[in-house]
Amino acid sequence: MDRYSQDRARLLTSSRPMPDFEVVGSQGPWLHCAGGIRMFDGSSGLLCTNIGQSSPKVYARIEKQFFRYSFGGAAVVQPHIQMELMDRLCRAVGRLDDFVALTTCGTLGVEVAVGLARNITRVRDGKLRGDILTSNLSYHGNSALTLALAGNHARRPRPEDALGLGPAFPAPYPPTHDHEGRGCDASCADEIAKAIDSRGAEHVAAVLIEPINGTTGGAFVPPDGYLQRVSQVCRERDVLVIHDEVLTGMWRTGTPLASHHWDDCEADIVILSKGPGAGYTGVGAVMVSPEIAPWIRHKDADPLPAMGTMATHPLMAAACLGVLDELESMDFAAFTARAGHLGEALKSLNGVGPVQDVRGLGFLYGVEVAPGQLWPVMKAVEERGVFLYPFTGAGEPKSEGLVIAPPLVSTDDDIEFLITALSDALDAVG
Repeated sequence: MDRYSQDRARLLTSSRPMPDFEVVGSQGPWLHCAGGIRMFDGSSGLLCTNIGQSSPKVYARIEKQFFRYSFGGAAVVQPHIQMELMDRLCRAVGRLDDFVALTTCGTLGVEVAVGLARNITRVRDGKLRGDILTSNLSYHGNSALTLALAGNHARRPRPEDALGLGPAFPAPYPPTHDHEGRGCDASCADEIAKAIDSRGAEHVAAVLIEPINGTTGGAFVPPDGYLQRVSQVCRERDVLVIHDEVLTGMWRTGTPLASHHWDDCEADIVILSKGPGAGYTGVGAVMVSPEIAPWIRHKDADPLPAMGTMATHPLMAAACLGVLDELESMDFAAFTARAGHLGEALKSLNGVGPVQDVRGLGFLYGVEVAPGQLWPVMKAVEERGVFLYPFTGAGEPKSEGLVIAPPLVSTDDDIEFLITALSDALDAVG
């Protein structure tokens, strides 16, 4: 074993049964590797590099802030740049008057959202407990609390380590909610009503869901009317709705928020993370509707949840403003057309070689492959110059496949390169 391999083994981080590649440069959605090879980033890194890499707008924002000051706690230094970021985020996702808590990552964003929901419902509604209900096909972060709370089959802790927590209702997708041949529909939200009523609404603070499933099951899209029915069920019981848009927010699915694909399903609290930082910085934003936010500062409320030493880091805010500058300069008509083409091309691969299903919206798709075929397909795709992110999770045996999620700034030629490489790889694997 060479020295790199020895040191690599000492680094406690994710690994995969394929060699990693040495990146010596980058530009937009392309990674430049040693030996003059280019690799197209077909999954936006870990579904976060939405504007690609080496953005001049992000660099200009960071450079400008760097020579002002790099750190300043919001309770000490006037948080002008954080307030600018708050306003820009609210405009970007169409929640103009929301109150916003900035955090360091999506996991902490979920934990802060949980704390705020508990605060609000205990003061507003006299809740006895602060239970948070999630689905059996969900991922809401990698802390001990969020892993125990959610339904990620691969990452859930052992039962004895799960803090007594666990998912409370089935997700509205066939692998986790069997209807004996009938597909899921809006009525699947009644499972949430049952879960709340079985615990007693006085014990439930919020329902936490991904409007469109992320990498746990591979871009499952809920049935029409489902999210609307979830909101109705929760309103009737004074339970808040929290949308985890960490992966799906900021145009990833073709709209500013994934929930915007349907009417009348706006959440009380929305969590953003990957999109605003776009891989340039760790960041999270918890957006609270103005109708419920005043309860956070009620005299009987608990203190605000801790948001982290670096949560108001000015360089973080500067990088996020550069990301928003890039997003606002995009030609969204062209992006929408490109997303439509991507979706049509991917769906045409359903049934080709090992492909068993294709699902998703916008620039987020899951391509499910036959058991045992994930890594052969991944290897064949990388040999053709495209990096893709794997998913495993739903059903029994567990489904597996590829997440197709190119940077939003990808060109028509980039998308054609991706589709050709994937199609050729599927043919090669057979």
